[in-house]
Amino acid sequence: MPVDFLTTEQTESYGRFTGEPDELQLARYFHLDEADKEFIGKSRGDHNRLGIALQIGCVRFLGTFLTDMNHIPSGVRHFTARQLGIRDITVLAEYGQRENTRREHAALIRQHYQYREFAWPWTFRLTRLLYTRSWISNERPGLLFDLATGWLMQHRIILPGATTLTRLISEVREKAT
Repeated sequence: MPVDFLTTEQTESYGRFTGEPDELQLARYFHLDEADKEFIGKSRGDHNRLGIALQIGCVRFLGTFLTDMNHIPSGVRHFTARQLGIRDITVLAEYGQRENTRREHAALIRQHYQYREFAWPWTFRLTRLLYTRSWISNERPGLLFDLATGWLMQHRIILPGATTLTRLISEVREKAT
């Protein structure tokens, strides 16, 4: 079975912003409670505090960490900065100048918020779910892709690359038929 079954919309939106999140999405994924602010407050400098806060929101909303903070819509940056009392969001340009900073922050967020990598036993559990769905119904692979993405985010699993997920779905569907 071919692995290029994703729609243009699925390809463009997987792990990326496709526009400004609405107010409800901002409140749900980018709101920082006191525990978040305490965790963020351990970072030095406004650029690091804003950067780590945005990464927390991104992993909640997109299921992954972003390497280029310029891909975050300005509304999200302003919403997050206001919560931290940061008036000048241009400080974000300083965030992650050291590659290690972004990696260290991602590791801290994974540990603190209990996000996990896409590895065993989660790959097994997702494969089993997809196999069951493929066995009992003839759902389109694109629908299985959306199901898998939602399941991964619900279980706080960092999204793998889109090709990894499409390949898994193709293999599972082939075995189920």
